[in-house]
Amino acid sequence: MNSTISIEIAAPPELVFRLARDIERWPRLLPHYVSVRVLSRRPDGRTTVRMIARRPLLGLVGFGLPVVWRARTWAEPANLRLRFRHLGGVTAGMDVTWRIEPTGGGCHVAIEHVFRRRLPIPVLGKLLGDEVLPAFVDRFFTRPIAQRTLATFATLAEATAPAVARADTSDQRPDAYPIA
Repeated sequence: MNSTISIEIAAPPELVFRLARDIERWPRLLPHYVSVRVLSRRPDGRTTVRMIARRPLLGLVGFGLPVVWRARTWAEPANLRLRFRHLGGVTAGMDVTWRIEPTGGGCHVAIEHVFRRRLPIPVLGKLLGDEVLPAFVDRFFTRPIAQRTLATFATLAEATAPAVARADTSDQRPDAYPIA
């Protein structure tokens, strides 16, 4: 299963990349992320994390289902990409790529999920193939969480862009932008 969601953001692509690549801050920036805990850091810049997000079920009353996964993540600053490889749980093996592309009015951000996995029940898995579980996970978990993530980053980047345009942008640390 290949699934892509995207959004147009009226902010510089470098700002969006700097916000999104700082995954340790996601729980402070994204209200649906409960926790991002670093499990290990490799010398090549790859980080293994445990992430917990809340998938809204009854949005009006604030009820959400916690979704937990482990992933190895890394940034590719030269081409404004973020990469995630899910390591465990139902989504083990999922490859996620964030692509941030400049446009005339800001940037286009696309998140692509590539996932193939059979149901972990031998008879049903063999009968239904590699697409049923990924389609279910995409429809009911991946899309709702990723869409909310993109929408929140769009709001943050668009609100922050004017202040960043006036600030010194030579500081490339991920936390060197004016967001609490």
